[in-house]
Amino acid sequence: MTNNDILKKLRVALKLRDDDIVKILALVDFRISKSELGAFFRKEDHPKYMECGDQILRNFLNGLVIHLRGPMPDKRIDQSKNDSRLEKDQASAKAINKKPKKKKSLLHSNTNKKSIK
Repeated sequence: MTNNDILKKLRVALKLRDDDIVKILALVDFRISKSELGAFFRKEDHPKYMECGDQILRNFLNGLVIHLRGPMPDKRIDQSKNDSRLEKDQASAKAINKKPKKKKSLLHSNTNKKSIK
């Protein structure tokens, strides 16, 4: 299966028009015209047929992710939230670890068992 076939199948499955694909590619700063895009959807024996390269398909898939999911959140904002969560988790872990240890009773120590026998 060629990149052209993959692009065609995604176009049909997602009901995308040429305008939509151009906009999706623009989301990842990849500019392409409708006529260039139309060359990918032609039959292989057509004189204006053009093979879809890996770069175009990769950019289309990355743009499709942004189109369907939305843009990624800013990591700097998320990092500050994660830092405060991490501090809370560490504080609760310390509180759990500070539980008093149980003292062994003298009845269960090895020395008492030997002396009782």
